[in-house]
Amino acid sequence: MKKKDLSERDITTKYVLPALTRASSGWDVRLQIREEFTLTADRVTTKGHGGQNRIPKTGKRADIVLFYKPNLPIAVIEVKDNNHAVGAGMQQALAYAKLLDVPLAYSTNGDAFLEHDLSGTSKTIEREVPLDRFPTPDELWRRYCAYRKISPAEEAVAAQDWYPGTEDKRPRYYQIKAVNLTVEAIAKGQSRVLLVMATGTGKTFTAFQIIWRLWKAGVTKRVLFLADRNILVDQTRNNDFQPLGKALTKITNRKVDKSFEIYMALYQGVTGSEEEKNIYKQFSPGFFDLVIVDECHRGSAAEDSAWREILEYFKSARQIGLTATPKETETVSNIDYFGEPVFTYSLREGIEDGYLAPYKVIRVEFDKDLEGYTPGKGKFDKYGQLVQDRTYTRKDFDRTLVLEKRTPLVARKVTEYLKQTGDRFAKTIVFCEDTEHAARMRSALVQENADLCLENDRYVRKITGDEPTADQDAYDFTTLDSRYPVIATTSKLLTTGVDTQTCKLIVIDQEIGSMTEFKQIIGRGTRLRDEYGKFWFTIMDFRGATRHFEDEKFDGPPEQIYEPKEGDPIVPPEADDKDAPPPSPSSPRRGTSRDKVFIDDEDVRVHRQDVQRYDATGKRIEAPVEEHARAVLLGVCKSRKDLRRLWLAVEERGKLLGVLEQQGVSTGDLAAKYGEGYATYDLLAHAGFGASLVPRRERAKNARVEQVLTRHQGLPRKVLEGLLAKFAEEGLEALDDTAQLKLRPFDKMGTVVELLRAFGDRTKFEKAVAALEGALYDDA
Repeated sequence: MKKKDLSERDITTKYVLPALTRASSGWDVRLQIREEFTLTADRVTTKGHGGQNRIPKTGKRADIVLFYKPNLPIAVIEVKDNNHAVGAGMQQALAYAKLLDVPLAYSTNGDAFLEHDLSGTSKTIEREVPLDRFPTPDELWRRYCAYRKISPAEEAVAAQDWYPGTEDKRPRYYQIKAVNLTVEAIAKGQSRVLLVMATGTGKTFTAFQIIWRLWKAGVTKRVLFLADRNILVDQTRNNDFQPLGKALTKITNRKVDKSFEIYMALYQGVTGSEEEKNIYKQFSPGFFDLVIVDECHRGSAAEDSAWREILEYFKSARQIGLTATPKETETVSNIDYFGEPVFTYSLREGIEDGYLAPYKVIRVEFDKDLEGYTPGKGKFDKYGQLVQDRTYTRKDFDRTLVLEKRTPLVARKVTEYLKQTGDRFAKTIVFCEDTEHAARMRSALVQENADLCLENDRYVRKITGDEPTADQDAYDFTTLDSRYPVIATTSKLLTTGVDTQTCKLIVIDQEIGSMTEFKQIIGRGTRLRDEYGKFWFTIMDFRGATRHFEDEKFDGPPEQIYEPKEGDPIVPPEADDKDAPPPSPSSPRRGTSRDKVFIDDEDVRVHRQDVQRYDATGKRIEAPVEEHARAVLLGVCKSRKDLRRLWLAVEERGKLLGVLEQQGVSTGDLAAKYGEGYATYDLLAHAGFGASLVPRRERAKNARVEQVLTRHQGLPRKVLEGLLAKFAEEGLEALDDTAQLKLRPFDKMGTVVELLRAFGDRTKFEKAVAALEGALYDDA
């Protein structure tokens, strides 16, 4: 077979890997070479069409990443077939090298390598390297060290092995960067380090790997890990920190055992207003080499905070702060103490990379929230207390004055949403003003969900610090396979750090003035769990808190904002004042009925609202759905023919869908406008170029499709017919996705390997699918 007839995969196997593993180069194919290395996942959308929540082919994979040691990447290689020039893949390689923060990028077509070197050690930035002269691992490591300014004395620490972990716990590219940059900073002598990583991106896994590597390198012998919630410490200890085994202990009951190497503690549990409660002083100031503060934003960045007091005591130790939301105000600062972050991974980046869940917003505003409530002179509440004659606004409700008909209305709207979405067991957190409000909200939700509460009285639970069962309830709520509780009412306890992986609905009935607190609440829903059907989540906002999305400091805007009016369904359709609320109190919200007056004879109603849509930058889209889609499409495709060309090139299709998603074009919105039963291609062709809408079932029956099927017999034909049926009936559009071959009806036909082998190999399967798609989307 001629070289130019070989696929990209063949070029890798027959030319690139032999060049790397030959004796003169010396790369270990098992430990140092990773093929098809996943950088980002396919992006998730809340507006999936055709049963797809991930946009196919939007994830990024590097053809080859070279590692000096596992999880120490030093170079990227992009491979093209031999019909391309040697340097055709360079721009792609540079983009991936930038993501991994490595200085070396290579492009090849099997004839030679084009090298791009940012290390500053070469005379030229780009040069061609013959296949038989690819640099050795040691040579590229030296260039990496020059790029990162790692001295020979610092190399041993910078190259310390990671904890090997398991196949299902491989670090993501940003976690690799976070760990390596932190370890390098410590190796260079930096004593204070700040890591900023969005909620749900694995801060404690990152912290564990940092501890493991510094501990094994001998840089640190004793470590103190501080958190501010029992559940945070226990989750971390039982999950990410489990490999530390018998070296690890948790300080409890204010008792100290100095025989361990790694300690976990609540900083409230080792400090106190009385000197004898400051048990951290039972350790000498030099006892710990490393102190890590988790969630270091939480009311604890002030100079007189508990963890600041502990860090000042252990000032000779290296200190690392972890947070999703660094706090920066006139009086409170993480950066003032730790310095600028060595690494930041934002909510926006996590959503764009397909590692965090996007979300929709439902805004519900009541008449009294907008107009206020004035009781008039001589008004007494239900308990006979005289009510002060003034206008009470939303910031007063459930703090100083309770409109008793308001809480049941919130509960009714929440329950309506759960019923209308058909998922009454969707994990839900309702954030209330204080513990008393959380108790009333629990009662109102029990009333609205009496049928399910009769089946199990744990369907709704109040999870607040004053409840003796709070820790157990929180544990059960966050455990993946635990059915109950389903709805949790809370005030502060679940706002931060708690790993609520399957939470699908966040309800805000609490005034939130702090951007830090707002981000933490949003973070309760951002974790993805594909296997549990958790691809996105919804925020129901009864307090106008989501106005924070309009703040330029917010780094991850919603995909859709829906504001139903009286009588509208609470579930948003699939179509079509920047003033922040007053600051929320920093002290725990433990409201009691004696703090408030209760009004039971004032009606509360839903006010008029509208629907708003935003693009990925947070810019509001004013144009109607179809008009906006047409404008964006015309900027990407010159004609309908151009659209078809992009659609049939699988990688280009992914890029196109990514661009449309970024600019706020939702195929789900178009499907709602034009009706179900159409392929995404038809929705776009109709919106952008006025093409006729052709139902999927009609496309599946056209003559050209039958011509393609007749070229195959036996098992291959059955597979193609199965894919065709999924396209027509279920809206499957990523026909080349081999993950589908694990599902019905294909699982009855054979294993994925057996099905691909029936076509000859994976390449021939992909060619057969490409021919089928060409026939499906035949515009003639």
